[in-house]
Amino acid sequence: MIPPKPVSEVWRPELVRLPRLTLPRRAFRAFSYGLIKLVSRICLNLRAEGLENIPRRGPLLIVMNHLGDADVVAVISCLPWAPDALGKIELYDFGLLGKLIHFYGVIWLHRGRPDTRAMRAALKGLAEGRAIVIAPEGRYSLTGALEQGTEGAAFLALKAGVPILPIAIAGTENENVYGHMKKLRRAPVLLKVGAPFKLAGAVGARREALSAGTHRIMQALADLLPRDYRGIYASGFWDHE
Repeated sequence: MIPPKPVSEVWRPELVRLPRLTLPRRAFRAFSYGLIKLVSRICLNLRAEGLENIPRRGPLLIVMNHLGDADVVAVISCLPWAPDALGKIELYDFGLLGKLIHFYGVIWLHRGRPDTRAMRAALKGLAEGRAIVIAPEGRYSLTGALEQGTEGAAFLALKAGVPILPIAIAGTENENVYGHMKKLRRAPVLLKVGAPFKLAGAVGARREALSAGTHRIMQALADLLPRDYRGIYASGFWDHE
């Protein structure tokens, strides 16, 4: 039995905001973007498909499946710019890495709790024309395949009316990436970018629109993944009631 989705035990709403794109932050993002591309080249044998589907500018909601630590490295290394992202609030207290992530500027999210501050910050970013990355599963997959999606991504897409860009990744499981690194080898990783799409309906149409929108997002990711990674979305239809 798969454990329920995580719920943040910490509550730090004062940290939740849309990061201002100050000159120091822009410079650090540019440095981080270059470093991530370098790390990707060194650690991953990345095969990317569908890069022509990436719009040159926002607003854009980028959705991705979540397998391991290297997911973000793989995705950002294939984008033409450093994006904004929602990140779990627990990372803020993760030593130096947490402080660097905070300086880069993420929208901190309290998982499994009504985080209206995070949603408002993301909507503001989309209104400013930014590209924002979100993992609809809400955690690393515990099965190695797609788990049930949460409704945050569908809410943002419906409320902001912005295109969704699905990016699916296979091979970034920690045991695969770190196992290859221990042998001084690059881990084989497949990344596929799907065509952007918009959700039909409106968030005001209540729960049905969110449920249908979440299913559409997760199915778009499943359609890009090898069959073994599709999880509960493998059949092309999932009864989400």
